[in-house]
Amino acid sequence: MAVKLRLQRRGSNKRPFYRIVVANNTSPRDGRFIEIIGTYNPLTEPAALKIDEERALNWLKEGAQPTDTVRSLFSKQGIMEKFHNIKNGK
Repeated sequence: MAVKLRLQRRGSNKRPFYRIVVANNTSPRDGRFIEIIGTYNPLTEPAALKIDEERALNWLKEGAQPTDTVRSLFSKQGIMEKFHNIKNGK
């Protein structure tokens, strides 16, 4: 069973708010998930991004695959760099 780190859309029409969740890759976008590891609000200036870094790194170590958007958000927070350093033994 493959696990993904992806965005789950919340909020009303034209007012998006996203949760960063760990979910089975066969689950629907806004459906069942395993754990919430962060939030993302693109409407604020600058965009509000809160991520539980410890849990994100743990899921990445376990083999969870981030979507392109989540990978970009993690890179902005420096999480992907930390993961690569851990993975390469630095």
